[in-house]
Amino acid sequence: MVLVDGELTLYMERGGKTLLAWPEDPDTKPTDDPRLQPAADALAAAARAGSLGTVTVERVNGASALTSPFGTLLEAAGFIATPRGLRLRA
Repeated sequence: MVLVDGELTLYMERGGKTLLAWPEDPDTKPTDDPRLQPAADALAAAARAGSLGTVTVERVNGASALTSPFGTLLEAAGFIATPRGLRLRA
């Protein structure tokens, strides 16, 4: 779970395959939400620190991570595209 200013912003389900994102305004693109990039960066930092191990996000809010608008934020945070999804190794 990633909180930004005390509000739930990201939730990674058990196993790390599914990520749920709560943008400030559901009608805006994820790349326009000022909270989502810092949240993606915090998730990547937790994975790099060894808290999560290797993470492969396959789905974000029900869509493929590789084609999700949120996928670009994960890639900017250091996740790498693989055939299964977006991966970050510890």
